[in-house]
Amino acid sequence: MERADPAPVATSITAVPVTSGRDWSEPIAFLLMVAALVIAPVYVYPLFVMQALCFALFACAFNLLIGYGGLLSFGHALYFGWASYLAAHAAKVWGFPPELAILTGTLTAAGLGLIAGSLAIRRQGIYFAMITLALAQMMYFFALQAKFTGGEDGIQAVPRGTLFGLVDLNDPMNMYVTVLAIFLAGFLLIHRIIHSPFGEVLKAIRENESRAISLGYKTERYKLVAFVLSAALAGVAGSTKAIVLQIASLTDVNWPMSGEVVLMALVGGLGTVFGPVVGAFIIIAMQTYLAQVGQWVTVIQGAIFVLWITVTHCPTCAR
Repeated sequence: MERADPAPVATSITAVPVTSGRDWSEPIAFLLMVAALVIAPVYVYPLFVMQALCFALFACAFNLLIGYGGLLSFGHALYFGWASYLAAHAAKVWGFPPELAILTGTLTAAGLGLIAGSLAIRRQGIYFAMITLALAQMMYFFALQAKFTGGEDGIQAVPRGTLFGLVDLNDPMNMYVTVLAIFLAGFLLIHRIIHSPFGEVLKAIRENESRAISLGYKTERYKLVAFVLSAALAGVAGSTKAIVLQIASLTDVNWPMSGEVVLMALVGGLGTVFGPVVGAFIIIAMQTYLAQVGQWVTVIQGAIFVLWITVTHCPTCAR
């Protein structure tokens, strides 16, 4: 009698769900950036790094508007420059401590941003950009004629003062640590904004405003809030710059400054977190270390800008 084959044993394999780990690229990049900025004064002139940090915050503020909101402003020098003027005037004439002088400049920039934004967001595209440029130039000519701005001389010899009555900002290292803290606070605030539900709505508006409207979002309100936030952060950068360099001038409020911040954001990469910081350092380094070539530095900047855009947007080069 043949022996029956044993019944097959049923086996089961429990599927283990595969979970993707957290993306650590941004935290690691942030820590590397902080470490580089901490040791930078050992190898680089501290005043150069402080100036670059002010413009890096300015570029990040501009990138918040264009990179995540899709709004191109040709007049961001309005907020940077007028914050610089008011902070310098508050510190020198009114005798404000540096923290109140910076706050004065920031609130000035936010107020101007609210007024300009309320007018500009009624239009889109190139019309939006032209309105921001027109408003900025109008305020430039006002700065040229106003007595408290010092005209073409600007406001010079701005006192750095004592931060919170405790930290003497005339000490270069104290000033550096303060500027670094302000930059990191502004950078982290922008990072939080773009990763918040508000930031997600901004990205949706940038990609397809009509669809965002159909979903029930009041897009003009979101754009106005983004505009004011960008202007206020640009004001923080301008106010800090006035305290660091101890001067506020027409250069800060003129249209080439608006062009420079566009260049910084483009070189670093629009819609990226760290790109504007890199772009700001590149442009400020060029202006500082190529100063001996005079006006040719502008030509060199333009050539690098054209080359950069060609390489990054050329389909053949991208392969």
